[in-house]
Amino acid sequence: MQKTWRWFGKNDPITLPMLKQIGVEGIVTSLYHIQPGKVWSKEEISDLNEFINTHGFTWSVVESVPVAESIKFGGEDRDELIENFRQTIVNLGNLGITTVCYNFMPVIDWIRTDLNRVLPDGTSTLYFDKIKFGYFDLKILKREGAEKDFTTDELSKIEELDKTITQQEIDELVYTIIIKTQGFINRDIVGENQDPVDAFNTLLRLYQGVDKNQLRENLKYFLQKIIPTAEKYGVKLCIHPDDPPFQAFGLPRIVSSEEDIEWILSAVNSPNNGLTFCAGSLSAGIHNDVTKMAEKFVKRTHFVHLRSTEVFDNGDFMESSHLEGRGKLIDVIRIFEKENPTIPMRVDHGKLMLDDGEKNYNPGYSFLGRMFALAQVKGMMAVIKNSFEQ
Repeated sequence: MQKTWRWFGKNDPITLPMLKQIGVEGIVTSLYHIQPGKVWSKEEISDLNEFINTHGFTWSVVESVPVAESIKFGGEDRDELIENFRQTIVNLGNLGITTVCYNFMPVIDWIRTDLNRVLPDGTSTLYFDKIKFGYFDLKILKREGAEKDFTTDELSKIEELDKTITQQEIDELVYTIIIKTQGFINRDIVGENQDPVDAFNTLLRLYQGVDKNQLRENLKYFLQKIIPTAEKYGVKLCIHPDDPPFQAFGLPRIVSSEEDIEWILSAVNSPNNGLTFCAGSLSAGIHNDVTKMAEKFVKRTHFVHLRSTEVFDNGDFMESSHLEGRGKLIDVIRIFEKENPTIPMRVDHGKLMLDDGEKNYNPGYSFLGRMFALAQVKGMMAVIKNSFEQ
C-alpha cells in the first residue's frame, strides 16, 4: 500500500520536508478554507497540487470534499449544492487528482469526550466516555427524548455526574464536542458571536423527520447525480464510515455496519462508488467484524485508514495502539496487501507523546505519535510482504 499522511496545508506545522524524512510517499489533504457547498476552483486546486509536487509528493487523496448539510437532509437548495460538488469533481479529475474521500454524517463528523486521556505510560489518546456523552446530550443540549438512548443504569450515573461536574468541565465538554473536533475539517459549526450549544441545536433541528431510510435515499440521490461525472473523469469516491458507528443525538447513521456499506455500494453499483475502509471507526462498533468486512469490501475500497480502538463493557472506547485492539490491523493489512496492494493508506489518530502536547496539533493528528504509528505499520507491512515471498 502507498504510505500517505494527512497534511493540513501550507500552514501545517508539520511540513512536507519533515514527511519526506519519515518515509511518507503521498499526501492526503483538502482545501480546508473553502466552506461546504462551494466550488473548488481549478486555480486553487492547481496551486496546492503544484506545491505538493514541488516537494516530491503526489496529492494521493482528497480528504475531504465536504458534503453540505442541505444535501444530507434534503434541503431546497440541494441540487445547486450537488452541482457545485460535481464541478469540484470535474476540476479535480482534470488535474489528475482522482481519489476523493467524503462522509455523510449529519451535523457532526466524529465524537470524542476527551482529547487527552492520559495512559499509564504517560502518553495520551482520544477517548469516548458514554456517561460524559450522555451528560452533554441530556444536561447541556437538553435534547428532547434523549433519555431513550440510555439505560436506567446510565441515566443514574448521568445524574450522579450532574452533582459533581464543574463549570470548567462543562465548558471543556462543549469545546471538545462542538468546537475543537469540528473546526479544522471544513465543518465550523459555530458562527461569529454564536453560542455553540444554540448553534448545535439549530443544526439538529434541520434533521427533524429525517430517519435512516430518508438519509439513505438522500445519499442515493446525491450519488446518482455525482457518480456519472466521477466515471467520466476517472474519479473514485470513497465514503467514510460513521465515527462512532452507532446512533448519536437522535441522528440517523447509515455507514455503521456491513449491511449499511453493502446497501450503499449496491445503491449505485459503480466501481467509482467506493469505500474508505477506516478500521478504527468500524472497530468502535462491537457489532462489526473488521477483518471480515475488509475481506468483503477489499475490491470496492479506494482508501484505507489504519487505526484501532479498544471497546469497554460500559460503552466507552478509546484509540488503542496500532498493534492492538479490535481493528486487527495486521489482518487488515494482509488482506489489502494481497488483494489491493497499490491502494493509498494512512495511519490515523496517533497518540500524543513526548513534546506533541506542546504543539497544539489538531486532535488525533500529532507528529511523533503518528510517526510512531507509521513505524509500527511499516513493520507489519514488511513482515507481510516477506511472508508473500516465501
